[in-house]
Amino acid sequence: MKKLMLVAGFAALSLVACNKKENASERIQEGASTTTETTTASTTANGATQSTTSSSTQTGFPKIAFNETIHDFGDVKKGSKNEVEFEIKNEGTVDLVIIDAKASCGCTVPEKPQEPIKPGSSAKMKVVFSANSPGLQSKNVTLTTNTEAGSEVLTVKANVTE
Repeated sequence: MKKLMLVAGFAALSLVACNKKENASERIQEGASTTTETTTASTTANGATQSTTSSSTQTGFPKIAFNETIHDFGDVKKGSKNEVEFEIKNEGTVDLVIIDAKASCGCTVPEKPQEPIKPGSSAKMKVVFSANSPGLQSKNVTLTTNTEAGSEVLTVKANVTE
């Protein structure tokens, strides 16, 4: 009986622990509106301190732009590691957040920016392609973002030779 209770308790704990998944669509909706609160303090002529609080709400979605969306490494040797840095620019009016970056294959590893990209600013994202199989290769990196589209795709290509 004790074993049955122990197994049941462990199963219940496992279900609760696995049920806490990050919901990307909620994070994307959070990007549609950003509120900033600013407090300023000033001293009046009679020496009293006066503080003012103002808040501004940014609405809309960031607009993402890239220096390139497809990078061709050309001819590369089998077994080589090839790197490219994609430049990501926020041309919108609210912070751009790269929520996730997933490659279509284990031979391609993206390193997404960890911090939000401010309006008018840029960040670099490194992608490393390991040339493991000979022939023409094309690998996609899918970015989950807080843009209106919600995702963007970058591509790396190479002709892997022996």
